[in-house]
This record gives sequence, structure tokens and C-alpha cells, in this order.
Amino acid sequence: MRRMPLTYQIFIGMVVGLILGAIVGGPIATQWIKPFGDIFIRLIQMLVVPLVFVSLTAGAASMGDLSRLGRVAVKILVLYIGTTLIAATLGVILGFLIQPGAGLAKGALKAPEVATAPSWGDFFVNLFPSNPVAAMNNTNMLQIIIFALFFGAAMSMAGDKAKALRAIFDEAMAVVLKLVLLVMAYAPIGVAALMAWVAGAYGFSILVPLAKYLVGVIIGVFLHGAIVYGIIVAAIGGVSPMRFYRNAVDFMLVAFSTCSSNAALPLNMEVAETKMGVKREIFGFTLPLGATINMDGTAIYMGVATVLIAQFYGIALGPSQVFAVIVTATVASIGAAGVPGAGLIMMSLVLTAVRLPLEGVAIIAGVDRIADMFRTTLNVTGDAACTIAVARTEGLLDKEVFYGRKVVEVGATATQTA
Repeated sequence: MRRMPLTYQIFIGMVVGLILGAIVGGPIATQWIKPFGDIFIRLIQMLVVPLVFVSLTAGAASMGDLSRLGRVAVKILVLYIGTTLIAATLGVILGFLIQPGAGLAKGALKAPEVATAPSWGDFFVNLFPSNPVAAMNNTNMLQIIIFALFFGAAMSMAGDKAKALRAIFDEAMAVVLKLVLLVMAYAPIGVAALMAWVAGAYGFSILVPLAKYLVGVIIGVFLHGAIVYGIIVAAIGGVSPMRFYRNAVDFMLVAFSTCSSNAALPLNMEVAETKMGVKREIFGFTLPLGATINMDGTAIYMGVATVLIAQFYGIALGPSQVFAVIVTATVASIGAAGVPGAGLIMMSLVLTAVRLPLEGVAIIAGVDRIADMFRTTLNVTGDAACTIAVARTEGLLDKEVFYGRKVVEVGATATQTA
């Protein structure tokens, strides 16, 4: 009997989890059901470091020459930063249009403990690892990415002397992607458990006071995804946006349920190879990078949330402050880790930039999990859209695979060209 596609399994898991959580309530969902979701998150965390290091190193090494690596890096960074700027601007505009903080009751707010964002100098210095092993041990994704790029570039420069080592990394990549398949087999159960916990612990009553804020974030996510990514996929990628979203459903559901770009990364890479038709030397470089620095959904959320907090405290934002919000939200979203709740931490940087009370984070903290589900889904979708665009410009996008006219197995496209 033919096995049900993973997309349907995950969707069924989400629905079952929501119903189960609403029935059993928060305490039972937290104590007895959530651990099954925590296992799924741990399995994903187990994959992330080897997947990012191996894929980025192999991708950088397979570029052949540093000029091509530099060309791909420039293209993907322009797309990532450009779309994030648009997202932050959209978030601010929606905030002013929807007025999410107008009339919001000022109850007794208790600010959550939010870590202070690092200074700009510390942020840039900390990009470079003093100890690569320590960076992997601490899951410092930006430092892992920097080391992997240096290591892969050096392997490429070594030429034939590193031929055997490049082959080892290609074989390791194939093994890691098969490991992804094993973990994803557990995804429907993990997703069901996480959704049961969300429904049981948060309920739906929490949505009422901040409904306008959540609506603003959700509208921003859908507009950005449909218009900005649609244009990128169609105009630069040369493929159908509708087909793109059909292919992307699997990793979008994982991102939605886990609120983690890192959790969706393994499946995003599998889909890039087997459904999007992107060659590994492209997605092995762009997707791990995007899971760390490309956070369009986070930028939208920061824009809407900053306007909400300013309105809540009766503080008018002038043109210079609006500009500061857009720029700071763009940079802060780049520095946000691909883990649940990271956006709250970076909000402190945006609020500090425009001199708004940090206690305002308490207003949105209660519904942050709900907003996080939507913004994370947009984050990972943007990674895939920009990857397709770059792949097409490099001649490494197989449209036969994209449109389902050719079947590709995981790990089968190591260094093929379109």
C-alpha cells in the first residue's frame, strides 16, 4: 500500500494535536504530551550542526573557484537583506494602518526576563570563532557558518590535493540527508505533541486583547509571501509561484509547528533537492545561511510590535524614528537565532534604538508563540524562494524536477549541472 505523503501526515498531526490539547487542557498537555514534541526538537537539534557544517563546507568546496563562491554569496546576501528591508518597512506600515496599540487596556504588566541585545561591535566580532569546536558545542550558528565557509574555500583552493577530502564531505552529506529522512519519519508525532501543548497551555482567550496585533503580523506575512516571494520566484527564478508553494508545504508546516528555522532546515534542504530542483552546491550554501540570517517574518513582527508598544505608551514616532525602526529591525532580525522566541530577545535592540520602554515587551510576550508560528513559516519560505532565484541565475535549477516531471532521490544530485 502506498504510504501517505509527509505533508498530509504533518497536517493531520497538527489538527489532532490542536483538538487533543483543547480537550485535555494545559497541565496534562504540558506534563504528558509535550515531551514527545521535545524529543522531536532534540532530534532536529542533533541534526543541525552536522548538517550546516557539512553542507556549507561541501557547497563552498564544490563551487570550483572562489569567484563563483563570491558571486553566489553576493547574490544571496542582496536578496536576503533586500527582502528583509521590505519586510521591516511593511511591518511598520501595517502598524500605522491597523493601530494595534490604540485602545489597548493598560493592565498590570510584568516584563519578562529578556536578555540584552549585544552591541554592534560585539555582534560583528562574535561572528568569527576563536574555537570552531566550541562554536559547534554551543550551537553558535553564525560562527559555524563562518568556519565552514573558510574551510570549504580553502578546500577548493587546494585543488587536486584535497580531492579525497571533498569526496568525503560529499559522502557525508549524503549520509546526513538520509539521517534527515529518519528523523522526519517522527515529525507527525512531534508536531502533534507540540500543537497539543500550544492549544492546551495558551488556549484561545489570550488572542482577544491583541487580536489586531496578530492580524497585522499575519497580514504582513501573507502579503510578503504572496507578493515579494511571488515576484522573486516568477521573475528571477522563472517558475510558477503556485507550484513553489505546493512544493514548499512540507517544511512550512514543520516551521509553523516548531517555531524554529533550524528545525525546518533539514526538510527544507531535502525539498530543495527532490522537489525544487536546486543543485546541492547552491542550496547547501544558501539554506543554512538563510536559516541563520534571513528572517523576514521576524522583521515584520518587529515593525508591527514596535508601533504597538509606542501607541500603548502614547509615544509618537517621528520620521527619523520610523527609519531607525526599519533599519534596526532589519539588522536585528539578521542577528536573531533560528530558535523559538529569539525575536523577543532582539526586540530589546529595536526598542532601545527608538528609546521605547523595554517593559513593552511584556505586552506581546503572551502571544509571542502564536506570532512566532507565522513569522517562522515566512522565514523559511524566504530562504527557499531566494535559493531558487540564485540557482536559476547560476544555471543550477532543474525545472523538470520542480514541476514533478523527473523524480530525484535525496543525495542523488551531488555535483550535477542543469
